[in-house]
Amino acid sequence: MHALLPNELLEVWERGASLSATERALLILATAYTELTPGQIAELSVGQRDRQLLALREQTFGPRLDCVATCPSCAVQLEFRVNAGDICSALPKEPDGSLEVTHADYFVEFRLPNSLDLARLDPAADLETNRERLLEHCVIAARCAKTEVTTTEIPAAVSTVIAERMAAADPQADVQLALDCPHCQHTWQTPFDIVSYLWSEIQAWATRLLREVHSLASAYGWREAEVLALSPWRRQAYLELIGL
Repeated sequence: MHALLPNELLEVWERGASLSATERALLILATAYTELTPGQIAELSVGQRDRQLLALREQTFGPRLDCVATCPSCAVQLEFRVNAGDICSALPKEPDGSLEVTHADYFVEFRLPNSLDLARLDPAADLETNRERLLEHCVIAARCAKTEVTTTEIPAAVSTVIAERMAAADPQADVQLALDCPHCQHTWQTPFDIVSYLWSEIQAWATRLLREVHSLASAYGWREAEVLALSPWRRQAYLELIGL
């Protein structure tokens, strides 16, 4: 995997504008993660995918992530910084392939959710409905005693155990940041989504770069490819020469 180059970032930004969050994640990784095919990337578990996205973000933009959150108690907006290494969970000691849980009389074999499963969910559906659909996609086999059962017949208590096992096996899929409000001392946890975070950075970077291309092309008559070929330092030097 290599850091995204300026022309690659612009292409990702342009192609990803009309895509869903899951499709954007796959597009970003497929551009930089040439060791795997797009199909193999799509089959990575959500946590494995997000771990690679976090590593790619660090290679492309650096390890520090500037974040903003709103305190749910006093509504004050907080600005804080985290390091990529601090939110990258250790690789779980779980075997590759399927997982199993046994609870009460139920035995369930399942696999971890991947991007293909997320893409099949309905964005308009409620959270509980999508959880049920995700379970349906990931369950390989389920039995009560010796009788096979469908996913709709799995009790809520067993589904909870499956969800807990999934979280333990793929912790990078659900990163929670522990925050403390300095104004009202309220403490809470907020989720960190590397897909939306990285996409917002790519959008901001692309917008800024296009302004630079426009300014330098207007001043010197250069083509876009010629401006992109300049290092960031030389590009900035030319911008300063034209008063920007």
